[in-house]
Amino acid sequence: MRHEKAQNLLVLARMLAGSAEGLTLDEMAAGLGVGRRTVERMRDAVREVFPQLEEIEDPPTRRFRIGSGLDGLFQAPKADELVALRTAAEALQSSGASNRAAALYSLEAKIMSAMRSGARRRLAPDVEALLQAETIAVQAGPRPFEDDQVLDKVRQAIMALCGLQFRYDGGSMPGRLRQVAPYGLLFGRSNYLVAAELDAEDRPLEARNWRLDRMADIRVLSTPTAPPPGFSLQDYADQSFGIYQDDIEDVVLKVLPHGAEDGRRWRFHVHQTVAPHTDGSLIIRFRASGMTELAWHLFSWGDKIVILEPARLRQVLAEQIAQASKALAI
Repeated sequence: MRHEKAQNLLVLARMLAGSAEGLTLDEMAAGLGVGRRTVERMRDAVREVFPQLEEIEDPPTRRFRIGSGLDGLFQAPKADELVALRTAAEALQSSGASNRAAALYSLEAKIMSAMRSGARRRLAPDVEALLQAETIAVQAGPRPFEDDQVLDKVRQAIMALCGLQFRYDGGSMPGRLRQVAPYGLLFGRSNYLVAAELDAEDRPLEARNWRLDRMADIRVLSTPTAPPPGFSLQDYADQSFGIYQDDIEDVVLKVLPHGAEDGRRWRFHVHQTVAPHTDGSLIIRFRASGMTELAWHLFSWGDKIVILEPARLRQVLAEQIAQASKALAI
């Protein structure tokens, strides 16, 4: 068996050991980027090496998993994996996300303590060399608010599918006590809870963003709540160019020829389409909310981009430029 095939089988075994409910053949094929016939042969090969592979009936399909997990011999991390974990932790720490950074540092410590001493000694020189040679360029921006008690309460409510109560220092009525159905967390320049406020009969209204740094006196309620059927936090986040959610609009941008190379490498939106023109320009289309944040970003492109649609985006950008000009004139 070639080295690449053995490596792919080990990847599949880790996938099967890491799934609590098991994987279907289609899920295995998608995860490995291979066809169904190939993954069937790989599953059979994994079963020969790991006879503890379980089959779970899940009509109309069948799932597979290695419920007992894999021996530590097959799970030793590589130097670049440990460095990636440390780098991610340090990036979060430097940006002010101390809660999530602490979780990654704790995970790193658990991994190292589970390794055999010989493996740790072999990896140490490579890990140290890579850590000295790689770093994160910290960008200017707001430090996100991460209070351990707030995050713990929010996560507790999300996992328990319970309502959440807090006093909110924002909106049209600052300081009012709010009761919401929590759906998830958005981490970015500022950190937000995605939640729907409950009406007088504990029915959720429309989902909106609540800044974590404006929440106080937070308490988990006994009121049962759950996201609406089919709700996807990722789809919700993808509606906006940034964090702010408002009206969704059709955006059409023209990247002029002298900016086309940068435009091809840049992703404005996860669902964007890019159409090249014979003059060397690009037409980029997507649907999103958050015109103010988009205008802030487009300012950084200088004379490389022309806004074709919507008119409101041109107006927002013009207003931002006028405000900046006024500040410079002082």
